Amino acid sequence: MFGLRAYVVTRVHGFERRLFSTNHFVGAARVAVVGGGAAGFYTAARVLAKTSNVGIDIFEQQIPPYGLVRYGVAPDHLEVKNCISKFASVAMDPRVRYFGNTRVGTQISVSDLRSVYDAVVLAYGASEDKRLGIGGEDGFNGRVGVVSARMFVAWYNGLPEAQDLHMDLTSHDTVVIVGHGNVALDCARILLAPLEHLARTDITNRALTVLAQSNIRRVEMVGRRGPLQVSFTTKELREMTKLDVDIICDRDLVERECSSPEGHLYLVHKRPLRRMMDVLLKHSVRPEDAQKEKQFHLRFLMSPAEVIYGGGQSVRFQTNVLEGLPESARAVSTSNCVDVPCAMALRSVGYASLALCGVPFDNVRRIVPNIAGRVVHNGDAVRGMYVAGWLKRGPVGVIATTMQDAYRTADALVMDLESGAISNPLTSSTSLIDAMLAQTRVAKTRVSYDDWLRIDAHEIAVGVAHNKPREKLTSVNEMLDVIGCSKNQ
Repeated sequence: MFGLRAYVVTRVHGFERRLFSTNHFVGAARVAVVGGGAAGFYTAARVLAKTSNVGIDIFEQQIPPYGLVRYGVAPDHLEVKNCISKFASVAMDPRVRYFGNTRVGTQISVSDLRSVYDAVVLAYGASEDKRLGIGGEDGFNGRVGVVSARMFVAWYNGLPEAQDLHMDLTSHDTVVIVGHGNVALDCARILLAPLEHLARTDITNRALTVLAQSNIRRVEMVGRRGPLQVSFTTKELREMTKLDVDIICDRDLVERECSSPEGHLYLVHKRPLRRMMDVLLKHSVRPEDAQKEKQFHLRFLMSPAEVIYGGGQSVRFQTNVLEGLPESARAVSTSNCVDVPCAMALRSVGYASLALCGVPFDNVRRIVPNIAGRVVHNGDAVRGMYVAGWLKRGPVGVIATTMQDAYRTADALVMDLESGAISNPLTSSTSLIDAMLAQTRVAKTRVSYDDWLRIDAHEIAVGVAHNKPREKLTSVNEMLDVIGCSKNQ
């Protein structure tokens, strides 16, 4: 049965918000979600939809919610951020509490959470990127070397800890990007897009100022395998075709790979890839035919070997040949090398998750081992522990992929709740949770969802004044100033 509680109703940004004396129903199961990004919110949404007698606390290390939807999605992809309206409805549900500015693993441990919650869902994503592992990667004598594409994306999207990113967009007209995925294409597009295009987005003014002084006119996006093995999507490639840039590639290689017996058969079963190759051939030119001021050069069959420093900076690549069928082709290095001069290089070869103390972790696959979202250790399910998103399956897929993945984890959790496999009212209650949190710094540093709504309203108001959707605050202190308090960790 639900407990009886008085409430008042307010409306914030068009959402009805019930403000209760407590956020949880009496006798409800308690669930902690670690991570306030897409995986965490979609998991919470599904649990709320499938069972009414539950209380959910979402713990997020950043002040703002939404994770990579805010700090990872390209600023000119506003339609991708439409999921925020669904996440907002979750956060405003009276059964949900949001704990922004809260670091699980530092301020509070997973063991602490497990001691007072019926279930803990790990959904904190992948906060590191994979390195190239080559000489000179970390720079030399003031040169920046290879910069994380993840951090470059975070920089132009306003993540506070990325605002001091050391990069170089002025010493040369070229940036090298290692990787053939959507993130790499996002970075290339931001570097080559006209400022008037970006100025209408929610890219930060600080990023616009830096990009206005950029000398970059050419982006070399390099991958170790061939055109049939790229990881970016047709949608991303089409967006590059809309810019006033020459798209350069080895057209002979593309045509040869597509028309070979193995390639033709492969493309019969990979129709989206076939369409992408058609788009590439339709809009690309050979290097000798490029004429436009800005150029996007898509290079294949090259692996980075080292960063060379002399009068400037160059990335040395070894050329490759492919062995095997297209679906499993392996890049094999040759003895030939190509040096590409550049101001800096970006690495975009994948993200990686980090382990948390007290949580089983596969150090090879960089995920939390699980069966259908239930965390396992040495083959046995860990009672009351679940995982969703990139931490569950690895850093692959788009937001829709994360939604379906999170729903499957939520379904497993609800099944266990309904069967009584994890609910324990003697050890899980709002009073016990709040007592535990009071013993940590969480109560002092927490930023609530109502606090976030004040920051959100401020950003939107400033953005509208500058003909933008919002102007993101780029420092923790700026955000805390808006809500009128000091909650530094």
